[in-house]
Amino acid sequence: MHIAFNGWFWNQPYTGSGQYLRNLLTALHALAPEHRLSLIVPEHVTTLDNLPPNVDVLPVKTRLRGHLGKVWFEQRAYPRAVKHLQADLAHVPYWGPPLNSPVPLICTVLDVIPLAVPAYNRGIKNRLYSSLVLAAARGSTHILTISEAAKQDIMRYIGVPDERVTVTYLAADKVFHPEVGRENDPAVRAKFGLDDVDEFVLYLGSYTVHKNVRLLLAAYTYVAQGMGPDVPLVLAGHTPDAWGSERFPDLPVYIDELGLGEFVRWLGPVDEADKPALYRLADVFAFPSRYEGFGLGPLEAMASGTPVVACAASSVPEVAGNAAFLVEPDDSRAMGGAILSLLNQPEEAATMRNLGLARARDFSWRKTAERTLAVYDQVIAGLRG
Repeated sequence: MHIAFNGWFWNQPYTGSGQYLRNLLTALHALAPEHRLSLIVPEHVTTLDNLPPNVDVLPVKTRLRGHLGKVWFEQRAYPRAVKHLQADLAHVPYWGPPLNSPVPLICTVLDVIPLAVPAYNRGIKNRLYSSLVLAAARGSTHILTISEAAKQDIMRYIGVPDERVTVTYLAADKVFHPEVGRENDPAVRAKFGLDDVDEFVLYLGSYTVHKNVRLLLAAYTYVAQGMGPDVPLVLAGHTPDAWGSERFPDLPVYIDELGLGEFVRWLGPVDEADKPALYRLADVFAFPSRYEGFGLGPLEAMASGTPVVACAASSVPEVAGNAAFLVEPDDSRAMGGAILSLLNQPEEAATMRNLGLARARDFSWRKTAERTLAVYDQVIAGLRG
């Protein structure tokens, strides 16, 4: 079997689509090395680090730049390259499939945020692109997604029947572990200026509206009263160029309004190599998101041995199970209380840590690859039948 992948996100490992593509390709090669895997990339993708052995790479010209260049690659360049390679299947590992494919098309829809969260579908450009990929997804031979919650949203918003959508869970990378790489922790602590604190609560992610970071800030008013400034809230992740839009609430202003200035530390962007140490160093990982296709952050934290407090929303309960404190996405008091409980009760924190480690082991990229390969086989068998 020859599968040709859309590799637009290969050199963006900090995105969900980039992580998914890299881990899936590696796991598929390890599971079924007899299959031929090809990666079709736009010509600007020149860094192909961590590429599994024996994966063919086909660069193609994009002609256009920016958003139009991406659309052109998805709709014209990629399907032409698939035809040129004479592949058996095309797999687009994110929500950007072509309207027409020369071979059966598998599309992975990680989430339907542009449809489920209105703030992401403002403006004519966003609406046009959403309409395009919506139509293309409906025409895909089969859709993969990463949680049962995401599957229900795909069926609801895209209108694809149950039998054409398959759930293939994600997994935390092996680097997220209580001991693997622990010798790097002191250097990472120093790098981010955390040498002066013994305890801290970590948020690692983006600051878009659906991430619901305002809830965490409101919750931290209770933590601050109980713990004081010696236990800061550490906010890590890319900050927007400008705060105060529908997509990016003005969190710095909100912090000032709450009087949390001395309790919050901004770390800014975090290299992938530093993430495991940050999780391990944190005493609690807080994840207030309202909507997730999967929720990889809590799973990475649990795999690292860090207790998790998150919201009982979207796919998060499905992933976390009973291994995290789950609160309602509007209940700041409950989130603050859960964080305080983990900080003040070592036995409870140890219990949640052990539950989290066990839960993380339920997920593996090998399982993801096995379920993905089963869909490939199902599609090919359908052609022959």
